[in-house]
Amino acid sequence: MLHAVEEIAATCPPLRALLAQMDTATRRRLERGARLVRVPADTVLFRPGEACTQYLVVTDGSVRVDMTSDTGREILLYRVGPGQTCVLTTLALLSGAPYEAEGRTETQVRALSLQASAFDALVAQSAAFRRFVFSAFAMRITDLMHLLRQVAFTRLDTRLAGFLLHHAAADGALRMTHQEIAAELGASREAISRLLKAFEQQGLVELSRARILLRDIAAMRKMIRPAPRITNS
Repeated sequence: MLHAVEEIAATCPPLRALLAQMDTATRRRLERGARLVRVPADTVLFRPGEACTQYLVVTDGSVRVDMTSDTGREILLYRVGPGQTCVLTTLALLSGAPYEAEGRTETQVRALSLQASAFDALVAQSAAFRRFVFSAFAMRITDLMHLLRQVAFTRLDTRLAGFLLHHAAADGALRMTHQEIAAELGASREAISRLLKAFEQQGLVELSRARILLRDIAAMRKMIRPAPRITNS
């Protein structure tokens, strides 16, 4: 009978690579502290202010991590998909600080769960495990820096156009509410609704209930292209 770690590693290349780098004793320590978990869709994994008790490596499904302001405005920080871990979980385990955001399963999720005590021991004793943890941590920090640049330095209409182009189906339709789009972009629902109405007036989109149809994809692509640089000849 396969151990949970071996079962998950069979379909999770990052975990399989980690096991290949571990000596037998360290691998057994990982197996003793880990278990396979299955979590239903729409389950809250953690909330702001809660302590972290486990380290999860997702192998199937998706976890959404959101931050909400005091006024109720939401922003999607990132998603955790197959082979990935949550940077806020890593930060909470390393620092002892509570969570600053909410993690919720978008789909049914299968994951490897490692208790906090086992995580601490492996970080202290295994160079291979440290590389695994901090490589994932660094990649997610890079993603968050990209999000920060987008929110701070890119116009909302440009970000909205890019989002619509990226998420529309082959028929040009996107089935999302204005609130859902606002949460993805870290904007207010009112701001997104105003911009979508402006897009409709310009002939770029057609709006209906929980559905947006792209009408002028070429014009929208022009909106997200950087302006050409003017150089002195």
